Amino acid sequence: MTDPKTYLAPAEEKMELAVAYLEDSLSHIRAGKANPKLLDGVRVDYYGSMSPISNVANISVPDARTIAITPWEKSMFKEIEKAIINSDLGITPENNGEVIRICIPPLTEERRKQLVKQSKAEAENAKVSVRNARRDAIEGLKKAIKQGMPEDVEKDAEANAQKLHDRFLKQIDELFAAKEKEILTV
Repeated sequence: MTDPKTYLAPAEEKMELAVAYLEDSLSHIRAGKANPKLLDGVRVDYYGSMSPISNVANISVPDARTIAITPWEKSMFKEIEKAIINSDLGITPENNGEVIRICIPPLTEERRKQLVKQSKAEAENAKVSVRNARRDAIEGLKKAIKQGMPEDVEKDAEANAQKLHDRFLKQIDELFAAKEKEILTV
């Protein structure tokens, strides 16, 4: 007889990964405040290899609307500026020869709505992943009945899969609500 945990454990792991991915993708959505994570996706050419800005410079946030980037090598100023301009951030950096500053402009109402819509899409993708993990677990449990698992054990395991699903969907809704509030707060 197979153990229901052989189906529930991988499902729970997939659901946890979906929530972790959502947290990460929401942290990259700009909410009008300076956040060093905005630059995580920006890569610069560092001696032939594409590296994150954090590997070639210090990144700090001196105030709520400014990100300061201090390259470790003078030769990297132009590369970092070019990478930021070519990225999808939509922000132009300022360079004074020692520090590259990125001023985060206040968001317009239209841009805020766009970012909420983007956040909602990310949350919906995470929900789909959680539902798929639940479906895979339930399908595995149904196959396990044919291999000799008692039906009452399978029904209990199915209920546990549903509880996991509900718990992770609640987490996703909470993450989205927090991000929505952050974006819409002027």
